[in-house]
Amino acid sequence: MDSCCENKGEELAALRGKQSQVLKIVMIINVAMFIVEFSTGWIANSSALLADSLDMFGDALVYAFSLYVLHKSGRWRASAALSKGIIIGLLGVTVLIETVNKIFVDVLPEAEKMGAIGLLALVANLSCLLLLMRHRSDDLNMRSTWICSRNDIISNVGVIFAAFLVYMTGTKWPDVVIGFIIAVLFLNSARPILLESYKMLKQQKKV
Repeated sequence: MDSCCENKGEELAALRGKQSQVLKIVMIINVAMFIVEFSTGWIANSSALLADSLDMFGDALVYAFSLYVLHKSGRWRASAALSKGIIIGLLGVTVLIETVNKIFVDVLPEAEKMGAIGLLALVANLSCLLLLMRHRSDDLNMRSTWICSRNDIISNVGVIFAAFLVYMTGTKWPDVVIGFIIAVLFLNSARPILLESYKMLKQQKKV
Protein backbone atom coordinates (compact mmCIF):
# COMPACT_ATOMS: atom_id res chain seq x y z
CA MET A 1 0.00 0.00 0.00
CA ASP A 2 2.77 2.44 0.96
CA SER A 3 4.70 1.55 -2.21
CA CYS A 4 1.59 2.15 -4.32
CA CYS A 5 1.02 5.57 -2.74
CA GLU A 6 4.66 6.49 -3.23
CA ASN A 7 4.49 5.53 -6.91
CA LYS A 8 1.34 7.60 -7.40
CA GLY A 9 3.00 10.54 -5.65
CA GLU A 10 6.01 10.28 -7.92
CA GLU A 11 3.78 10.06 -11.01
CA LEU A 12 1.83 13.13 -9.91
CA ALA A 13 5.03 15.08 -9.24
CA ALA A 14 6.36 14.12 -12.69
CA LEU A 15 3.07 15.22 -14.29
CA ARG A 16 3.14 18.57 -12.47
CA GLY A 17 6.75 19.04 -13.60
CA LYS A 18 5.78 18.51 -17.24
CA GLN A 19 2.80 20.83 -16.89
CA SER A 20 5.00 23.54 -15.34
CA GLN A 21 7.51 23.34 -18.19
CA VAL A 22 4.80 23.62 -20.85
CA LEU A 23 3.04 26.51 -19.07
CA LYS A 24 6.27 28.51 -18.79
CA ILE A 25 6.95 28.14 -22.52
CA VAL A 26 3.45 29.14 -23.64
CA MET A 27 3.40 32.07 -21.18
CA ILE A 28 6.61 33.49 -22.67
CA ILE A 29 5.23 33.07 -26.21
CA ASN A 30 2.02 34.91 -25.30
CA VAL A 31 3.78 37.80 -23.55
CA ALA A 32 6.02 38.31 -26.58
CA MET A 33 3.08 38.16 -29.02
CA PHE A 34 0.99 40.55 -26.89
CA ILE A 35 3.71 43.19 -27.20
CA VAL A 36 4.04 42.65 -30.96
CA GLU A 37 0.29 42.53 -31.68
CA PHE A 38 -0.77 45.40 -29.45
CA SER A 39 1.85 47.81 -30.82
CA THR A 40 1.10 46.81 -34.43
CA GLY A 41 -2.67 46.88 -33.88
CA TRP A 42 -2.41 50.40 -32.46
CA ILE A 43 -0.30 51.58 -35.41
CA ALA A 44 -2.47 49.78 -37.99
CA ASN A 45 -5.79 50.98 -36.41
CA SER A 46 -7.08 47.41 -36.33
CA SER A 47 -9.80 46.40 -33.85
CA ALA A 48 -9.33 42.73 -34.69
CA LEU A 49 -5.58 42.90 -34.07
CA LEU A 50 -6.00 44.83 -30.81
CA ALA A 51 -8.63 42.32 -29.72
CA ASP A 52 -6.29 39.45 -30.46
CA SER A 53 -3.45 41.16 -28.57
CA LEU A 54 -5.67 41.54 -25.50
CA ASP A 55 -6.45 37.86 -25.82
CA MET A 56 -2.71 37.16 -25.73
CA PHE A 57 -2.36 39.29 -22.60
CA GLY A 58 -5.26 37.52 -20.95
CA ASP A 59 -3.76 34.15 -21.80
CA ALA A 60 -0.41 35.16 -20.33
CA LEU A 61 -2.24 35.95 -17.06
CA VAL A 62 -4.09 32.64 -17.33
CA TYR A 63 -0.84 30.71 -17.69
CA ALA A 64 0.66 32.60 -14.74
CA PHE A 65 -2.38 31.65 -12.62
CA SER A 66 -2.05 28.04 -13.76
CA LEU A 67 1.61 27.94 -12.79
CA TYR A 68 0.93 29.45 -9.39
CA VAL A 69 -1.69 26.87 -8.41
CA LEU A 70 -0.06 23.88 -10.10
CA HIS A 71 1.16 22.31 -6.86
CA LYS A 72 -1.68 23.60 -4.69
CA SER A 73 -4.98 22.02 -3.60
CA GLY A 74 -8.06 21.41 -5.74
CA ARG A 75 -9.70 24.48 -4.20
CA TRP A 76 -6.80 26.67 -5.34
CA ARG A 77 -6.97 25.22 -8.86
CA ALA A 78 -10.74 25.76 -9.00
CA SER A 79 -10.21 29.37 -7.86
CA ALA A 80 -7.63 29.85 -10.62
CA ALA A 81 -10.06 28.48 -13.20
CA LEU A 82 -12.73 30.88 -11.90
CA SER A 83 -10.25 33.76 -12.27
CA LYS A 84 -9.54 32.66 -15.84
CA GLY A 85 -13.24 32.71 -16.65
CA ILE A 86 -13.55 36.22 -15.22
CA ILE A 87 -10.50 37.40 -17.21
CA ILE A 88 -11.85 35.94 -20.45
CA GLY A 89 -15.23 37.58 -19.81
CA LEU A 90 -13.64 40.97 -19.08
CA LEU A 91 -11.56 40.70 -22.25
CA GLY A 92 -14.75 40.04 -24.19
CA VAL A 93 -16.37 43.19 -22.77
CA THR A 94 -13.20 45.25 -23.47
CA VAL A 95 -13.03 44.06 -27.08
CA LEU A 96 -16.75 44.77 -27.51
CA ILE A 97 -16.33 48.37 -26.29
CA GLU A 98 -13.26 48.90 -28.49
CA THR A 99 -15.08 47.54 -31.55
CA VAL A 100 -18.18 49.69 -30.96
CA ASN A 101 -15.89 52.72 -30.68
CA LYS A 102 -14.32 51.89 -34.06
CA ILE A 103 -17.76 52.09 -35.71
CA PHE A 104 -17.79 55.83 -35.07
CA VAL A 105 -14.17 56.43 -36.10
CA ASP A 106 -13.63 56.63 -39.84
CA VAL A 107 -10.13 55.12 -40.04
CA LEU A 108 -9.18 52.35 -42.45
CA PRO A 109 -7.05 49.58 -40.87
CA GLU A 110 -3.75 48.68 -42.56
CA ALA A 111 -4.56 45.29 -44.07
CA GLU A 112 -0.96 44.29 -44.81
CA LYS A 113 0.17 44.72 -41.20
CA MET A 114 -2.97 43.01 -39.92
CA GLY A 115 -2.38 39.99 -42.14
CA ALA A 116 1.34 39.66 -41.43
CA ILE A 117 1.01 39.89 -37.63
CA GLY A 118 -2.13 37.74 -37.67
CA LEU A 119 -0.18 35.01 -39.47
CA LEU A 120 2.73 35.30 -37.01
CA ALA A 121 0.29 35.04 -34.09
CA LEU A 122 -1.34 32.00 -35.66
CA VAL A 123 2.00 30.18 -35.85
CA ALA A 124 2.76 31.10 -32.23
CA ASN A 125 -0.63 29.92 -30.98
CA LEU A 126 -0.53 26.69 -32.96
CA SER A 127 2.74 25.97 -31.18
CA CYS A 128 1.07 26.66 -27.81
CA LEU A 129 -1.93 24.50 -28.68
CA LEU A 130 0.26 21.55 -29.62
CA LEU A 131 2.24 21.90 -26.39
CA LEU A 132 -0.95 21.99 -24.30
CA MET A 133 -2.79 19.28 -26.26
CA ARG A 134 -1.49 16.31 -24.24
CA HIS A 135 -2.42 18.00 -20.94
CA ARG A 136 -5.94 19.18 -21.80
CA SER A 137 -7.58 16.27 -19.94
CA ASP A 138 -5.36 16.37 -16.84
CA ASP A 139 -7.68 18.58 -14.74
CA LEU A 140 -9.88 21.70 -14.87
CA ASN A 141 -6.83 23.94 -14.51
CA MET A 142 -5.16 22.57 -17.65
CA ARG A 143 -8.43 22.16 -19.56
CA SER A 144 -9.38 25.82 -19.09
CA THR A 145 -5.86 26.75 -20.18
CA TRP A 146 -6.22 24.66 -23.32
CA ILE A 147 -9.58 26.32 -24.10
CA CYS A 148 -7.86 29.72 -23.98
CA SER A 149 -5.27 28.52 -26.48
CA ARG A 150 -7.95 27.06 -28.76
CA ASN A 151 -9.77 30.42 -28.75
CA ASP A 152 -6.53 32.09 -29.85
CA ILE A 153 -6.42 29.99 -33.02
CA ILE A 154 -9.96 31.03 -33.93
CA SER A 155 -9.12 34.68 -33.23
CA ASN A 156 -5.98 34.52 -35.37
CA VAL A 157 -7.82 33.04 -38.33
CA GLY A 158 -10.43 35.79 -37.89
CA VAL A 159 -7.75 38.50 -37.97
CA ILE A 160 -6.21 37.08 -41.16
CA PHE A 161 -9.64 36.80 -42.79
CA ALA A 162 -10.50 40.37 -41.75
CA ALA A 163 -7.20 41.63 -43.19
CA PHE A 164 -7.98 39.96 -46.52
CA LEU A 165 -11.49 41.47 -46.65
CA VAL A 166 -10.27 44.94 -45.64
CA TYR A 167 -7.72 44.76 -48.46
CA MET A 168 -10.31 43.56 -51.00
CA THR A 169 -13.15 45.92 -50.03
CA GLY A 170 -11.19 48.98 -48.93
CA THR A 171 -13.50 49.44 -45.92
CA LYS A 172 -13.17 49.08 -42.13
CA TRP A 173 -16.27 46.90 -41.71
CA PRO A 174 -14.65 43.45 -41.98
CA ASP A 175 -12.33 44.48 -39.13
CA VAL A 176 -15.29 45.68 -37.05
CA VAL A 177 -17.31 42.50 -37.68
CA ILE A 178 -14.39 40.20 -36.77
CA GLY A 179 -13.83 42.29 -33.63
CA PHE A 180 -17.45 41.63 -32.63
CA ILE A 181 -17.10 37.91 -33.35
CA ILE A 182 -13.96 37.67 -31.20
CA ALA A 183 -15.74 39.49 -28.37
CA VAL A 184 -18.68 37.05 -28.54
CA LEU A 185 -16.24 34.11 -28.61
CA PHE A 186 -14.57 35.36 -25.41
CA LEU A 187 -17.89 35.83 -23.62
CA ASN A 188 -19.21 32.45 -24.76
CA SER A 189 -16.02 30.66 -23.67
CA ALA A 190 -16.05 32.32 -20.25
CA ARG A 191 -19.48 30.94 -19.34
CA PRO A 192 -18.70 27.17 -19.12
CA ILE A 193 -15.39 27.82 -17.32
CA LEU A 194 -17.15 30.01 -14.74
CA LEU A 195 -19.93 27.47 -14.20
CA GLU A 196 -17.62 24.47 -13.87
CA SER A 197 -15.13 26.23 -11.59
CA TYR A 198 -17.99 27.52 -9.39
CA LYS A 199 -19.36 23.99 -9.02
CA MET A 200 -15.90 22.70 -8.16
CA LEU A 201 -15.40 25.41 -5.53
CA LYS A 202 -18.75 24.47 -3.91
CA GLN A 203 -17.67 20.82 -3.81
CA GLN A 204 -14.31 21.73 -2.27
CA LYS A 205 -16.03 23.72 0.49
CA LYS A 206 -18.11 20.68 1.42
CA VAL A 207 -15.01 18.54 1.88
